[in-house]
Formats: sequence, C-alpha cells, structure tokens
Amino acid sequence: MKKILILTLTGILLAASIFLLVKYVPFGKINSGEFEISTVEMGSVISTRKAEGTVEPESEVLILSPASSIIKKIVRDVGSKVNSGEAIIILDPSPVQEQIEKINDQLEVKRNSLRKNQLNARSIRVDLAYNVEVKKLKIASLKSELADQEQLLDVGGISTAKIDKTRQELTLAEKDLQTINTRNGIRLQQLETDELGLKLQIEIQEKELLTQEMLLEKMIIRAPSAGIILFLDGKQGEKINRDKMLITMSNLSNFKILAVTDEDNSELIRTGVSVIVDLDGEELEGQVGTVNPVIKNKNVEFDVYMSESNHWKLRPNLTVHLRIVMNRVDSVQRVKLGPSLHRSSSFDIYKVEGDVATLQNISTGLQGDIYIEIISGAVPGDQLIISDVTLFRNKDQVVIY
Repeated sequence: MKKILILTLTGILLAASIFLLVKYVPFGKINSGEFEISTVEMGSVISTRKAEGTVEPESEVLILSPASSIIKKIVRDVGSKVNSGEAIIILDPSPVQEQIEKINDQLEVKRNSLRKNQLNARSIRVDLAYNVEVKKLKIASLKSELADQEQLLDVGGISTAKIDKTRQELTLAEKDLQTINTRNGIRLQQLETDELGLKLQIEIQEKELLTQEMLLEKMIIRAPSAGIILFLDGKQGEKINRDKMLITMSNLSNFKILAVTDEDNSELIRTGVSVIVDLDGEELEGQVGTVNPVIKNKNVEFDVYMSESNHWKLRPNLTVHLRIVMNRVDSVQRVKLGPSLHRSSSFDIYKVEGDVATLQNISTGLQGDIYIEIISGAVPGDQLIISDVTLFRNKDQVVIY
C-alpha cells in the first residue's frame, strides 16, 4: 500500500512538473517533421456544398420526314450510337424522282418557248425597222418632189394647188412615221416583257428543280451530329407524310449534368448559382439551370450547364462530383485550412521564420473548403503552422530542429 502511494505521488509530481514547464518556460523545441506548414498566397477562397451528378446530352435532336414517302429501310435501330452523317432511315425516292422528271420536262418546254420567242422578236424587229425605213424613204421622196415643184412654181410651170397637195402628203407621211415609231416602241417593250416573263418562269422552275434535287439527297435520313437514337416512329414499308416526326436522338456534341443534392440544401439551389465540377482531377465551371421543385427521395434535382460543355472528358452516364458555390472571394490572401486555424475571426497562430516559430495574431474572413481568407496579420510568402500545436500552444516561440 505504501509503495502504491509513493508511485502515485511521484506521477502527480511528474505531471505537475511537465505542466509548469510547458506553461512557464518561454522556449520549447519541436522536430520539423512533427508539424505541417502552409504558405500564405493570393487566390480564391470558396465555400461550397457537395452534390453528385450524371453527365447527359445537353439537348435532343428531332428529325422530321422531308417528304411524303414510304420507309424503304431502317438502317440503325433505337439505342444505336451514330456518327455525324451516318444513315439512319432510307425513304423511297420514287415520288421525288418523278417530280424531278416532270420539272425537267416543263423546263424544256419553257426553254423552247423562250428560243421561239427570241427568234420571233428578231423577225419582228427586222420588219419594224424595214417599215420605218420605207416611211423615211417616202418622206425623203416627197421632200425632193416638193423642192422641184417649188422651183417650177417660180417659173409658172406648176399650179399652187399641186404644191399644197404635196405638202399635205409630206405632213401625213411624217405623222405616220411618228406613229409607227411609237407603236414600234410599244411592240418592242411587249417583246421584252414576254421574254422576261419566260425567263422568270424558267428561273422559278430551276429553283424548284434544285429544291427537289436537294430533297432527293434527304431521302436518306442521316444523323445531323454524333448521338444516340432514342426513338424511332415508323417501320419498314410504312407510308409516312411530310413533316412526320421520325427520329429522336441525343446530341453528343454538348453535355450538361443532371445533379442531385440533399434536400437540406434546397433553399440554396437557385438558377444561376455557380457550380464547380470535379472531372478526373480537372475543375470545370458551371451554373445551375433548371431546378426541379419536387423533392424526390429527400434529394433536390437540378441541371448544371457548363462553360465547356464540349470538353473532351465528358461522356454520357459519367458520374461526377460537384461543389455548389455558396460564397466566394477572389484575389485575396489565403492559407490552407488546418487544425490550428479556428473558426473565430481573430486568433494566434505560429509563423515560421528560419528555425523559430513565433506566435502571430491574424484576422480571418471567409472560411472555404480548402482555404481560409486572411485579412491581416500575415502577408503572401509567410509560412504558418496549420497542424495541431497542443504540445506547445502556450509558448511565445518554439525552436525548430
């Protein structure tokens, strides 16, 4: 019993000695491998909430029937992954081919009519020009005759009545020429109008022919982009109308994330809130899109749209981790979180300078997931001990060895 008492007293005295040594001796020592240091730097401090998500195509593509026809062959079935330009359904091209042949026949008739019209116009122009020349020659003849008559009148070889008659014939001939020129102008305009009308009809039908030729190419319905066929409405041999919705497929060019988080975060999930997507060691920026107002299995569902929606690492059904940004400050002093950093806004922490760690009071701001903002008490480049400092918490300085 006496031995036990002696051992107990010895233990109490030893513990008291250690306590007094730790509390009142101004210097202590610590091995450099027994603590963790973080360097103060400039950067962002982000506070987030966790979420999970699954990558899925950002949009669906609906493909309509380009024309009324019959499904000749279904090349790829529902669930198939297709590349851009790959055939999915082949439609019977016969109706379009018949329309192309019909337009070609009509065009040949119109072009033949145009050639006839142009030849007829040339003939009419020759006739009109000839008539004008005849009238001009008659006028020239009358003028010459009138001049001769006027000379004869001077010597009394002709009567005044004869000259007056010739003058009247000349006046009528000149008016006749004027009328013919006016009528010729109108006739020529009519010929030009007829030619322009035929050319316009030909141009319209040529455009229609081009449309039908392009439509013929569309009778083989191809994937507009890489994707997965989600739905096919039709079967081989079935007659379909133009603009019937035939194919629904996903678009694998761009992706979004269907995310879920605990219902406790429901008040924080709003459209436009920033999201960080952890993608195989790489961080992608995103934003909350549509939020499902219905709580399912104690979870909130929402869409996340990413700034790099076509990132090469994204693929359908990939599970990813997300962080929903609640608070964020950029370009501030920060240091990594550790056990020695408190939630209070001001506290003492050890700053390492050479082989000595000295207590330094710092003020902090936003505490994030990885870093905490430093408002004062430290500057970029300072090294702070962020690990547990229980063994030398009350020392002003600690020697590092």
